[in-house]
Amino acid sequence: MALGIFSPSVSGLYAQSHALETVSMNLANVSTTGYKSAETMFYTMLGNQPLVRENASGLSSSRVDVNGVGYYDRTSITVNGTISSTGNPFDVAIEAGSNAFFAVKNSLNQIYYSRAGDFSTRSENGTIYLVNSSGYYVQGFPANEDGTFGGALTDLTIKYPDSIPAVETTQMEISANVPADVDNSSYGLTFYGPNNQEKTVNMLFQKVEGQNNVWNVTFNMEGGTVTPTEPLEVVFDEKGGLLSPKTFNVDVTWPDGSTSAVAMDISPMTQYAGSSEIVNISQDGRVGGDYQYTYIDSGGVIQSKYTNGETIASGKLALVGFSSPENLIPINGTLFEASNDAGESYFVVDSTTNDNKAFRSESLESSNVDPSKEFSNLIIVQRAYNLNGTAFTTANEMTQTAVNLKS
Repeated sequence: MALGIFSPSVSGLYAQSHALETVSMNLANVSTTGYKSAETMFYTMLGNQPLVRENASGLSSSRVDVNGVGYYDRTSITVNGTISSTGNPFDVAIEAGSNAFFAVKNSLNQIYYSRAGDFSTRSENGTIYLVNSSGYYVQGFPANEDGTFGGALTDLTIKYPDSIPAVETTQMEISANVPADVDNSSYGLTFYGPNNQEKTVNMLFQKVEGQNNVWNVTFNMEGGTVTPTEPLEVVFDEKGGLLSPKTFNVDVTWPDGSTSAVAMDISPMTQYAGSSEIVNISQDGRVGGDYQYTYIDSGGVIQSKYTNGETIASGKLALVGFSSPENLIPINGTLFEASNDAGESYFVVDSTTNDNKAFRSESLESSNVDPSKEFSNLIIVQRAYNLNGTAFTTANEMTQTAVNLKS
């Protein structure tokens, strides 16, 4: 009796043993961020004996004898896990579709791709790097001073000053209504000075007696003065629109003796009966601020927040897609390597993309493991392994019987 009768059952035992390993790995990583489950697939292994056939074209041969079973793993790379909030400012999940991956680099400058956005920071020689859970450097685009981002991938670093200086008010535009049915109204404006001052300046409208739609405008500030460069008389037309002046300048003397000049634009102001509520005030000044914390926003930008509400960008996350992402090579459950079969890579989010829905900040994508499916596979694998074991035992008994007959 040929010893080949053992081959199918032995290959089956090996294949089902590997399938059990795959199921076990999936279940072990059911809570691993960004983990992509794998499934063991099986195929028939053909033997060496040719089958010769005769047809109109002559003789042909093929291998049809079965010599067992082989296996390979298929990873569900493009099946996303659910996204849940974590509250961690450096956690970020991808919402730009299933064909989008973070790029990370190890110390040997090898690039890998991942859906796991559980990032943190690490300081090296005074530089703060954004890294993933394995300590690999997260790749992205550095911020430029003009608010744009560089176009080439690099290790993302976090840079921020401990404080940012005040910006003096030099221009202001006011949109508000002056009630036509009252004699005076007042508007509180916030001015910022050259030495980090912040003061409320009251702009007062007083109706000119005996003249329709004409108002005297003055300013006052506690501890200082605000003076128009010339006496200010504001005139509206019969329909409530502003006639003159639409712009003017004021000189500011601050309590500490410093001075400012502010160009005022009141062209959006109106004169109707009703409320004197301010609609909008825009200006170029701001108070200084101290550093509070750093976070990643929904556009993938690393932002540092200050007490005055301002933010400073350090860099921007890159997202990379592939022509055939299912052909990426799994390095482990969360890291993948590019391959020729994966096709050309491209930026889903690059240095110029302004998509504030590409990421979900303070959130993570969970694994895509379905525990109920894995437990079902576990039962199937166990039964298949037992059946192959039974086949091996039966073949062994048959062989032993044959040996006994010969002896």
